[in-house]
Amino acid sequence: MTSSAASWRERAERVLPGGVSSPVRAFAAVGGDPPIIAAARGAHLVDEDGVDYADFILAYGPHILGHGHPAVLAAVARQLAQGTAFGATSAVEIQLAERIVAAMPAIEMVRFVNSGTEATMSALRLARAATGRDRVVKCAGAYHGHADAFLAAAGSGVATLGLPGSPGVPVAAVADTIVVPYNDIAAVAAVLDREGERVAAIIVEPVAGNMGCVLPRPGYLQALRVLTARFGVLLIFDEVMTGFRVAWGGMQELSSVRPDLTCLGKVIGGGMPVGAFGGSRALMERLAPTGDVYQAGTLSGNPLAMAAGCAVLDELASGAAYKRLEELGSVLAAGLSGAAAAAGVPCTVNRAGSMLTPFIGVETVDDYAQAAAADTDAFARIHRAWRAHGVLWPPSQFEAGFLSTAHDLDDLDRAVTGFAAGL
Repeated sequence: MTSSAASWRERAERVLPGGVSSPVRAFAAVGGDPPIIAAARGAHLVDEDGVDYADFILAYGPHILGHGHPAVLAAVARQLAQGTAFGATSAVEIQLAERIVAAMPAIEMVRFVNSGTEATMSALRLARAATGRDRVVKCAGAYHGHADAFLAAAGSGVATLGLPGSPGVPVAAVADTIVVPYNDIAAVAAVLDREGERVAAIIVEPVAGNMGCVLPRPGYLQALRVLTARFGVLLIFDEVMTGFRVAWGGMQELSSVRPDLTCLGKVIGGGMPVGAFGGSRALMERLAPTGDVYQAGTLSGNPLAMAAGCAVLDELASGAAYKRLEELGSVLAAGLSGAAAAAGVPCTVNRAGSMLTPFIGVETVDDYAQAAAADTDAFARIHRAWRAHGVLWPPSQFEAGFLSTAHDLDDLDRAVTGFAAGL
């Protein structure tokens, strides 16, 4: 008899490319049939076959309080009764903007959009307008959304002009994108020495999350700030993943580095589609209608997302959630490392608070080249073992896993047990 989930997958493949709306959901890198999710609550998902999973995907980061947190549900319900989209500014939009500005000293004004891709794309446009320059520097293996300018792969040498990373991206679209290794400040210095007067911005994930979780080396972010200031280059922190995730003020709080522009998403929408970018008043007032840089969006500042975001930030404001997340992250990382050591399998677990990645077969991962050396076949085997033990982990070696305040020690034990079974 065909299972409910299998039936849904067959239907999905007839109407959705690959049966999914985002490529990683197809589970192509790890094997097995991708789940069809029916419901979520707390730290758990239930699929259409009724299988319960401890969820370490958490929609790739937004659900820092877990699925269906009562405060978030109540806020969305209240707003739903008032309306879903106005095409005009709402009070709750202003309230979320005020919370973000209060939390992040680098942000004096913020513009809401609908996705992280929109946030980074718009921030780059603003940076180019503000500097009168065209080129942008990004790191190999870093994902800043799927706008053409960011879909560039590294060429030969330490730093090269970008080559298109996807069919459909014109060479001209990435001709001004320069790719350098993450954590390599010498490569950045060489680029700016050579072409600093043509570089508008450097965009960086202050903790990389799309080559797996990769932390900045001590001094790296601070050195980026010094170099960009010297050459009049804007520093953009892509904190779509880390903003309000690794700390109340994001990674810029932990590093004491103030970027010129910050991109946000995920946590600030409480699971609703959202993105934002912000910076100084002088920079942000270059945007229309006060300035000449055009950016717009019909559903930007959607009141449902704004209400959810306010509720999440209010729950995080006391700091107690971050203490719990740090404790959970420490326990899980130690459990994964211990399981690998007991099995005699080389493994490093990179962690930034409640986001983490175990890299199989390598001892150190500081950049994309080291991440790419990890044993992806072993990771796929472990992922299948996780599934068998009722754990959903991101289905790629190069995606970070996430924790929420709703996780408990039983969930962590399930993750460690499944991991050990797959080694």
